[in-house]
Amino acid sequence: MTGSAGIATETPSFGGFPAGVYGGLYSMMFDTSQATSWNPAFIAANGGTTAGAEAAFGAGLASSSAYLNIHSTAFPGGEIRAFLQPVPEPGQWGMLLLGIPAVLAVARRRRS
Repeated sequence: MTGSAGIATETPSFGGFPAGVYGGLYSMMFDTSQATSWNPAFIAANGGTTAGAEAAFGAGLASSSAYLNIHSTAFPGGEIRAFLQPVPEPGQWGMLLLGIPAVLAVARRRRS
């Protein structure tokens, strides 16, 4: 995969992200309707509003061109990199699981 949705992260770092650690978990909810959740340059480049930033980031996710790159002093070009993929909602999995038997039943009925 290649590409970028632009630099969308908070600056200078993610809020509450631990510094100087070598392992562990980081869990944070970001309110993307708040300007503080975005890089100001990303907002400016996408219409000057958080709604524009959300739309651009969503388009990057949908096209698999959005990625996460966490920088550190040891690796200023990026220590942890990962392309972001949208995760299906639980309801989508439920519909898929219910839909497969329905499709098989229709196929069986057509054969007989």
